[in-house]
Amino acid sequence: MRELNLDQLRTLVAIADLGSFSAAARALHLAQPTISLHVSELESRLAAPLLVRGARRVVPTAAGAELVARGRRLLRDAEEAVEAVRRHRDGQVGRVRLACSGGATTHLLPEILEALAKAHPAIDVPLSVGTSAGSMAELFVGDVDLALVALPQDDYPSLTLQPLRTTPVMALLPPAWKAPATITPAWLADKPLILDHPDTSIYRQVVAWFGAAGLRPQARLEIPYNEIKRRLVAVGRGAAILPFEHPDEALGGRVQVRRLRPALTRRLAVAHRPAAQLDEATRRVLATVLTFRDR
Repeated sequence: MRELNLDQLRTLVAIADLGSFSAAARALHLAQPTISLHVSELESRLAAPLLVRGARRVVPTAAGAELVARGRRLLRDAEEAVEAVRRHRDGQVGRVRLACSGGATTHLLPEILEALAKAHPAIDVPLSVGTSAGSMAELFVGDVDLALVALPQDDYPSLTLQPLRTTPVMALLPPAWKAPATITPAWLADKPLILDHPDTSIYRQVVAWFGAAGLRPQARLEIPYNEIKRRLVAVGRGAAILPFEHPDEALGGRVQVRRLRPALTRRLAVAHRPAAQLDEATRRVLATVLTFRDR
């Protein structure tokens, strides 16, 4: 037996509700012969009479009443399935995987996630946190849909990078240190340093900053988490060179914050596949992320 036809079920339900073939034809905007054909094909397929044609009203048989009741559920499920697909197509619901470098997670990322929850509550945004290079690799192979990364990123020319934020990079010093108003590589070179892991963008920036002065920094500690580095600075374990996004990162005055000379900045971008390859949910999340661009 062939599978049931939803259009034919819809016709049967309309006849049961309205009591006549002609009323069902008007309601469904079909010709009456088409209505009759739907019923005859259903009855032939099921080898059972489904309607009793009375003088005044058409009523279902017992078998027809059972099919009408189940048909209502099937039609409702079909309509809900179509609506669910439409919501995915239009980006109202979906799943957009976001990767983020660890340096952007303290202040910017919570703000972005809060904005996404308000603007697109039905879009799930699972998160992975790592290095910028790792996030770009995840994006390239399709493990994530968007990535917040530090610039420059030149290894994946097929991916699109849209600038997002430019943040000053500052020296964070223990409170007991006597420090000048601006910090140079020469002044900091012989101090105990708390640096990031060597595979991170900020580590390479810091090494290049020292290298331009003919110096090479020696790390006392290498730690990938900025929040831990700040707290180790506060207890005197060494100095750190970090992007400085928010006054709270001075830990209420428990660390000294000094500008660098020459100055450094961290440039953050949102990376994604070409626009033509993005589904609507990803487009919506990307548009919300881009509201956090520098103004």
